[in-house]
Amino acid sequence: MNEPVRSSPPSPPTAATSDVLRVQQLSAARNEIVARLKQRIVGQDEVIELLLIALFARGHGLFVGVPGLAKTLLITTLAEALSLHSNRIQFTPDLMPSDVTGTDVLEEDATTGKRHFRFIHGPVFTNILLADEINRAPPKTQAALLQSMAEGQVTASGNTYALEQPYLVFATQNPIEQEGTYPLPEAQLDRFLFQIDVRYPSQHEEVDIVKRTTAPLPTTITPVLSAADIVGFQDLVPRVPAADHVVQHAVAVVRASRPDDRSSSELVRKNVAFGASPRASQGLILGAKARAILHGRYAAEIEDVRALIEPILTHRLVMNFRAEAEGVTPADVIEGIKQSIEP
Repeated sequence: MNEPVRSSPPSPPTAATSDVLRVQQLSAARNEIVARLKQRIVGQDEVIELLLIALFARGHGLFVGVPGLAKTLLITTLAEALSLHSNRIQFTPDLMPSDVTGTDVLEEDATTGKRHFRFIHGPVFTNILLADEINRAPPKTQAALLQSMAEGQVTASGNTYALEQPYLVFATQNPIEQEGTYPLPEAQLDRFLFQIDVRYPSQHEEVDIVKRTTAPLPTTITPVLSAADIVGFQDLVPRVPAADHVVQHAVAVVRASRPDDRSSSELVRKNVAFGASPRASQGLILGAKARAILHGRYAAEIEDVRALIEPILTHRLVMNFRAEAEGVTPADVIEGIKQSIEP
């Protein structure tokens, strides 16, 4: 009698197969996250897109827009949709670095009478930190965020404390009121992956906003992902392939922003004092990878790079006096770069 055929056990999924499944999961989760945000936010599709790319690319975002455009609401709603803790700091001229990072307090043991210092964590110890009107605080206080943004840790009183992951800083800046403000130094601007310009809504969107906000508030937001899920997707982003010609295109764009580079145009040489650093090239590729998998694609493409040129470069270009006198803006220069560096 013939022996029955025994089927062999299925082989475990390979790392490549696992990554493909995770891309599919993230693409589906993206749609769910956007749906949650749309329960409270009207329009601002491009802003939401950049916010999610920054999140999964482990990048920080600088939001620039006039008051009343729901910048704060968008970020707090995102934290709810992702089961993340969020803190908000209102930056003011009298804000001290210890108000951001935390401070040591002297405590006395009731039983022994001995005194000791205990570190009280500041609002920087969270998953999503909203730094509201960051340019209203003096440079010393602004610099208190630098280590947390660059290294994911905080040093205070000689001790270093790791921040819980994921950790992201989203700062807002009001472009109208400049009196009593302190411009962000270039070193700190360079730590932000994107400058995200938040613009006025259309008339149709504004009507919808007024209807929603003058009616009973919607129910609470149901979380889509956990903190562990987000860290896993953040780890996935660097593994997304980017072909050599995609990387070369990103580098060419960034190098064209430097007035002393041979590839720069006359527009750049006349109006830019300092162009973007290699961190911008890195940001373009990481952002392109995150954008690709958020849309369910398995490799970064040139279209992903070109979609992110403006938010990557805008805050990194230092314009010279001639540009200010003639009204040449970073947006004008970036458009010229995009035209001169074709795919």
